[in-house]
Amino acid sequence: MVQAAIAAITARIRSRSEASRAKYLARVEAMRKAGPRRSMLGCANLAHGFAACGGHEKRALRHSAVPNLAIVTAYNDMLSAHQPYERFPGLIKDAARRAGGVAQVAGGVPAMCDGVTQGRAGMELSLFSRDVIAMSAAIALSHDLFDAAVFLGVCDKIVPGLVIAAQAFGHLPAVFIPAGPMPSGIPNQHKAKVRERHAEGMASRDELLEAESAAYHSPGTCTFYGTANSNQMLMEAMGLHLPGSSFVNPHTALRDALTAAAAQRALAITALGNEYTPVAAVLDERAFANAIVVLHATGGSTNHLIHLIAMARAGGIILTLDDFADLSKTVPLLTRIYPNGTADMNGFVAAGGTAFLFKTLLRAGLLHEDAATVAGYRIEYYAQEPYLDEGRLAFRPAPAQSRDEAVLRPAERPFCPDGGLKVLDGNLGRAVIKTSAVGPENRKIRAKARIFHTQEDVEEAFRAGELNSDLVAVVSYQGAKAAGMPELHKLTPVLSSVMSRGHKVALVTDGRMSGASGRVPAAIHVSPEALDGGPISRLRDGDVIALDAEAGTLNAELSSDILLNRPPAAPSLAAHAHDYGRELFQIFRANIGGTEIGASVFG
Repeated sequence: MVQAAIAAITARIRSRSEASRAKYLARVEAMRKAGPRRSMLGCANLAHGFAACGGHEKRALRHSAVPNLAIVTAYNDMLSAHQPYERFPGLIKDAARRAGGVAQVAGGVPAMCDGVTQGRAGMELSLFSRDVIAMSAAIALSHDLFDAAVFLGVCDKIVPGLVIAAQAFGHLPAVFIPAGPMPSGIPNQHKAKVRERHAEGMASRDELLEAESAAYHSPGTCTFYGTANSNQMLMEAMGLHLPGSSFVNPHTALRDALTAAAAQRALAITALGNEYTPVAAVLDERAFANAIVVLHATGGSTNHLIHLIAMARAGGIILTLDDFADLSKTVPLLTRIYPNGTADMNGFVAAGGTAFLFKTLLRAGLLHEDAATVAGYRIEYYAQEPYLDEGRLAFRPAPAQSRDEAVLRPAERPFCPDGGLKVLDGNLGRAVIKTSAVGPENRKIRAKARIFHTQEDVEEAFRAGELNSDLVAVVSYQGAKAAGMPELHKLTPVLSSVMSRGHKVALVTDGRMSGASGRVPAAIHVSPEALDGGPISRLRDGDVIALDAEAGTLNAELSSDILLNRPPAAPSLAAHAHDYGRELFQIFRANIGGTEIGASVFG
């Protein structure tokens, strides 16, 4: 049975969402009654829909008795995480045929990588790409030919965008199929040290590139626990993956077996059968509460404070930052995965993976065990791990104990008694901080501010030797309306180097740092953002800022009169408005909502 505190938070989410959830479910029910009804389509419509199919598929799709599975894919072969999806449509179509159904690639969605665009103009499109992906997936499903959908996506904005789209078609079953992490390369901590040495001017570009190439070296998701792997963890916690499927390496027999099984499961839960499980029935308040619990228990990406809010609102469920903060007080930190530890995702799997994690969370009463899943079982079934038994997919119970308690611990022996995410309040507004990788000695800082408006300005000041003291680096005008809310990963090696010299350091920004923020205390997602008149826009060099992650506070030691009446900084934002496609996204910058409502253009 779930703990009383978690039950109470879930109940208040349900109560807060009652009206909007009811409206959403009413729309879903109307769509369920209306279709899909291929036999009701005009002959020309239907003929267009199966014109490119083979003879068997054409014959099957002439009638509505055979389920048709939509494949919505984020495949491209430039991104390692999505390259394995090249093979998946063939695997899915073959599995569908063997199950008596049909599968068609309904459409593709864009997939960009924050690792490639980091520090470049393209990063300013990254957050907006989530909503573009949602719209693209909706177009793919708009043909009304499908009885269920499988979604192929891994990385940062792709999965949240696909979930938003899936809920727009909430009457259809939706199964998400991961691609898996790449095998381990050089240790992530070695890569981080080379980055710091390069920032200090002690390692050449060739040395840095060699280290990066040894870390990111093959098809599959990057092995650190950033937003991409947090996505996969949450999809399993929300019951949208098959059990244990999130972190199986690409191009393995087990990976292929799970892909085929996911396709066949999607066909089994359509309205044409006896196990109808639309996505709207899976993604309720319990699913989102479970997702937040698992995010805290694993020290996952801070990006999901935005993404989970946006995903929930797509289904009429209203989450707040306070829900995250209050759940964090109840949920212990059970993993140490880089950048919160030395192990990578493959080390997490070796220690017991999601099966052991869910097992210990369930035993501790930290998950809603009765939450629905696409597997046909409640979430308690996910305390199992997949394996091949003479070539056939099978499941076995989670290991009785963690195989490596330096990586994965039971709930009764956590790394920390609370979760890895905190909400900060104060006269600078609201912000979030990821504390799971921040040492206790660095969770409280009071220092003078240095004000910057780009991460390149921070790098320049560092190279000029200007950051040799305790400081709070304030990087403002990085919010969604100003610059698309880019991730500021270039700051990590710079500020880590300053910290390594013995100085107290923190970052305060209305931009993002995601799951790779590391050991520097970073108050991010500051809201209201600078361009919206947030107090962060009125800070000046030398203002004293106090950040206390333990108390949950973020304050400038300035009078309210100064914070209200001092004129805001007014950096030129012209460079963010054009070139590299940025001019095409002006409508997003002008209409995007605040971070506390998911930083979305959808409301």
